Amino acid sequence: MHGQRSFDDLGTPLHQVTFCVVDLETTGGDPGACAITEIGAVKLCGGECLGTFQTLVNPGCAIPPSITVLTGISETMVLPAPRVETVLPALLEFVGGSVLVGHNLRFDVAFLDGALERAGYPRLANARVDTVALARRLVRDEVPDCRLGTLASRLRLAHRPSHRALDDALATGDLLHFLLERAASLGVLGLDDLVALPSMGGHPQAAKLRLTASLPRRPGVYVFRDRGGRPLYVGKATDLRSRVRSYFSTDDRRKIGQLLRETERIDHVVCSSTLEAAVLEGRLIRRLLPRFNRQGTRGAKAVYLKLTLGEPFPRLAIARSPRLDGGLYLGPLPSARVARLVADAIETAAPLRRCTTPIRRGRTSRDAPCASAQLGVATCPCAGAISEDDYRGIVGRVIAGLTVAPSLLLEPLEARMMALADAERFEEAAEVRDRTAALVDALRRQRRLDAMGASGRIEIEVAPASGATVIVEIDGGRLLRSWRADELALGTGPGGDAAAVSPAAGPPPEAPAPGQAVPSDVADELACVAGWLDHNAGRVRLLRADGQLASVLPALPKLRAHR
Repeated sequence: MHGQRSFDDLGTPLHQVTFCVVDLETTGGDPGACAITEIGAVKLCGGECLGTFQTLVNPGCAIPPSITVLTGISETMVLPAPRVETVLPALLEFVGGSVLVGHNLRFDVAFLDGALERAGYPRLANARVDTVALARRLVRDEVPDCRLGTLASRLRLAHRPSHRALDDALATGDLLHFLLERAASLGVLGLDDLVALPSMGGHPQAAKLRLTASLPRRPGVYVFRDRGGRPLYVGKATDLRSRVRSYFSTDDRRKIGQLLRETERIDHVVCSSTLEAAVLEGRLIRRLLPRFNRQGTRGAKAVYLKLTLGEPFPRLAIARSPRLDGGLYLGPLPSARVARLVADAIETAAPLRRCTTPIRRGRTSRDAPCASAQLGVATCPCAGAISEDDYRGIVGRVIAGLTVAPSLLLEPLEARMMALADAERFEEAAEVRDRTAALVDALRRQRRLDAMGASGRIEIEVAPASGATVIVEIDGGRLLRSWRADELALGTGPGGDAAAVSPAAGPPPEAPAPGQAVPSDVADELACVAGWLDHNAGRVRLLRADGQLASVLPALPKLRAHR
C-alpha cells in the first residue's frame, strides 16, 4: 500500500496532492534502543481533513519518568495498548501512497522504518515534506526559532502542539497549509516544486523563482534574458519547469551565479519531443550566440582533415571549413588535436608526403629532401624517389581507405601495433592504438553523416519510453517538423511545404552543395538527429522514405584509446 511516487505524480498540482501528516511519541531519541508509545496521523487534501489516525502503542519496555512528564503518557496508559507490529497494517493502509509530512520528519520515519523492518515490511518509500526545512526557508526571519510550538504560537495556528501525537500532527497540518500559501509567492505550485524548495529557498537569487511560475512540465527550450532582453543562455529540457528551477538548487556550475544575477526574464518554447528540443537549442545557439553558452563556441573549434587532391602530390592538411576545391574532406572533427591524431594514423598506414613545400607538376626533386623523407616515414617527391604516377597509387589507397575499404588503412596500423608490442615497445604501441582509435571514430562519424545526408526525406513514428507518440519528418538528416500524434503538426501539415521546427528557430541549415563536405552546423544537427534515432531505435516505425537507408560498407572495429 505504500510506494515511491512516480515522476508524473511529482508534477501534480499541490491542491490535488494527498498529504499524510505523521507524529510519534517515543520512549527516547534513539530509534535503535527506544520504542514508539503513540502514533498520530492526519490525512489532508485540498485544504480539507480527510481523516485522522491515533493510537497508543505498548512499547514493551519501561517509559522514563522524564518522558512521562513531557508527554503525559505513563506505563499504565500503554499497558493495554497494542504492540507496534499489530498497529502497522492499519497505519500503512491509512498512509497509502500519500506524501508523508512531519516536523523534523526524519526522526519519525527512523522509528517507523525500524519498526517496519523488525516486522518484516519494507521501509517507507513515499515522497516526503519536512515542515522544519520549509519553515527555515519561508518564515525563519519572522520567528525566534522553528520549533513547532513557537511556530504555532507566532503564526496563530488553529491547533497547538501538546507533545501528544495527534495534537502535534494537527498543528503540523495547519503549519503545512500556512507554508503552502507562503510558498505560492515563489511559484511553488506542484509537488516537485515543494520537495525542492528547501534547497532552492536558500539560494541568493531565490526571489527570481517567480520567473519560473509559468513554465510547463513539457519538453522544450528555455532562454535566460537580461534586463535589455538580450539572450544570456539557451538550454533544452525534458521537463522545462524542473530543469530551470534546478538552477536555483542543484546546479553549482561556476557561472550559474552570475547568470542568475543578470537574468530578468526566462522565455520558453514547448516542443513535441526531446529531439525537437535538442535541434531547436542548437539552432538558437548558433543564431543568438548567447554569452553563457559554452557549447556555442564548439563550432569555432571544429576542423576538417583534407587530402589536397587539387595538387600533383596530395598531402594531408587541417582546414577550418570545407571548400569546393576538389579536396577530400574528413570531418568535422572536434579539434585540431584530434585531426592531428587522425592524420598521424593515416600517414603511419600510407607514406603520404608530409612537407608543405608547394610542388609544381613536372617537378619531382629539389636540392635537399625534407626531414620526413630523410627519416623514411614519407614518400616525398622532393627526394626525387617517386614519380607522379607512382604517387597516385598511394593516394588512391588512402582515398579507398577513407571511403569504401577501411582495411587498407587499419590493417597496416594493426600490423605496426603488433610489431611494436612484440618488440616490447609498449608505449609506442599504445600511441599507434590511440591514433587508430581516432581514425576509426572519425570514419564512423563520417559514415553516419554521409548516411544521414543520403537518406532523403523520411517520416517516422516514435513511441518514446515516456510521453506521447511523436511523428518526425527529416530531410537529409535535418529535422523539418515534429509533432505529437495527439496534436496537429507544426507548420503546414504533413506532405506540405516544410516549416521550421519552431518560428523562433529559423529554417533548417542548408544542405551542403554536391561534392562539398558537411558544414559543422549541419553536422551538429545530423549528429543530434542520428543520436536520438539510435536511442529510440527499438521504438521507431518507418512511415515513408525517399532515399537510401541501408549501408553496404564493411563494419568498423570497436577501439578505444588508452587515454
